[in-house]
Amino acid sequence: MQKIWLKSYPPGVPSEINPDQYRSLVHLLEEAFHQYAERNAYVCMDKFLTYAELDTYSQHLGRWLQSRSLKKGARVAVMLPNVLQYPIAVAAILRAGFIVVNVNPLYTPRELEHQLNDSGSEAIIVLENFASTLEHVLGKTSIKHIVVASMGEMVGGAKGMLVNFVVRNVKKMVPPFSLPNAMRFKQALAYGGGMKLTPVELVPSDVAFLQYTGGTTGVSKGATLTHRNIIANVLQIEAWSQPALLKEPVVAPLTIVCALPLYHIFALTACAMWGMRLGALNILIPNPRDTGGFIKVLGKYKINMLPAVNTLYNALLNHPDFASLDFSYLKIVNSGGMAVQQVVNDRWLKATGVPIIEGYGLSETSPVATCNRADSVLFSATIGLPLPSTDIVILDDDGQPVALGVRGEIAIRGPQVMGGYWNRPDETEKVMTADGFFKSGDVGVMNEGGYVTIVDRKKDMILVSGFNVYPNELEGVIASHPGVLECAVIGVPDQHSGEAVKAFVVRKNPSLTAEQLMVYCQEQFAPYKRPKYIEFRDQLPKTNVGKILRRMLRDEKKAA
Repeated sequence: MQKIWLKSYPPGVPSEINPDQYRSLVHLLEEAFHQYAERNAYVCMDKFLTYAELDTYSQHLGRWLQSRSLKKGARVAVMLPNVLQYPIAVAAILRAGFIVVNVNPLYTPRELEHQLNDSGSEAIIVLENFASTLEHVLGKTSIKHIVVASMGEMVGGAKGMLVNFVVRNVKKMVPPFSLPNAMRFKQALAYGGGMKLTPVELVPSDVAFLQYTGGTTGVSKGATLTHRNIIANVLQIEAWSQPALLKEPVVAPLTIVCALPLYHIFALTACAMWGMRLGALNILIPNPRDTGGFIKVLGKYKINMLPAVNTLYNALLNHPDFASLDFSYLKIVNSGGMAVQQVVNDRWLKATGVPIIEGYGLSETSPVATCNRADSVLFSATIGLPLPSTDIVILDDDGQPVALGVRGEIAIRGPQVMGGYWNRPDETEKVMTADGFFKSGDVGVMNEGGYVTIVDRKKDMILVSGFNVYPNELEGVIASHPGVLECAVIGVPDQHSGEAVKAFVVRKNPSLTAEQLMVYCQEQFAPYKRPKYIEFRDQLPKTNVGKILRRMLRDEKKAA
């Protein structure tokens, strides 16, 4: 393969990285714990957690997990937002020899039940705010061991008690729940403190994370990300970022703003794992939608890195307090998950002096596959160049490479590409080529410099604020409503989220209202999946064999 993109690399960025530099993520984490013991690793609600404390706490929780008689490779679900318990839990699970199953805390009972059962999770660490969701499905899963965390417990002291009081009693964010055999997070730490963590021999090909995604179809599947996959992507991101990091003044230790959810692969790799490799401080933002509160936190630190999505940058820019922030130490601003709008990039560059560097990836690629140069100052409207040790080909419908400038499906090969979908060899076969390329489902073109541009989506996936939404899933659930005869779901342009979900519904019951259907969707879907618009139709466009034509509905909207 002719890697034409290498000629466009910045000086000093290598063409290859060594994904076997660490035996496992545990090796990487424990190196950080010892090398940076006195440094602060995380901060949340003004409470700092040092690398030494993270080492100790994760050992304690890991010991407790091992005492539950779980075998190596057991799946442990983590249903937490960006709070201090998250990095402790992930490090503990990995050190104990288990597999992390990241769960979106906003999942409905239906979504949670599917993921717990598909993964075969035997234990779960859940924030009490979402414990009632777990209670609804517990009896239908294999979960035997539960740890319940609270927002304030790791903050500690009077402030921690106040946080819990406000969350529980003032904001009413903790619905009543009953999980009789559950253990509180701090109890599990205390229990594990009296035991010894049994070292587990891990190899690079062992699975570290099950990262659930609709893939390129819509049935939620677990991308099996190995220790080697994540290590490779951490080292690729690090190598790619050198031109920005080495620009004067060189800063150490670095401060990263972690506003994206850690259960999402972008923040997991680019903030948590890379941050620990660097000995950086991660500022955890539990609720970035509170733009005023977010800006208040940013004002307390000299921030160096801010990975986010277009909607988040736009929200910050449009807040009156944004102008008061000091960005003189900002070095890297990365975006992925959804397209960056040029107007947002231009405003951001003018306000901060640092451009938004757009990249591209998927859960299946750990996630970063391409990125614009870290020393870029101009907006390219592309997703950039393949990272070191990454190959990109553009394939036609027969799976053959196309010429430069010709559109086709983007396919990715590299050490960051998943081993496959968890227990789904049939689905894995659909997306992996014989020579190891992952077929992304996105349509793009590559130019003479090796830059890739996404021009279309091969599948019908909808992208809402960087989160994938799959029409098949939504249509199946909406159609199960007794008042619905049939439905179709598409994405429509949205100023705030890039795209929004619109459902076209043919009623079985003429008295069914949009409001009633919205309430039903609130019970069934996490917020980002819910239809923003519902339109009733007498009939839906179909092929001669009866397949609903979403494309015609999309074309209607474009023409309107």
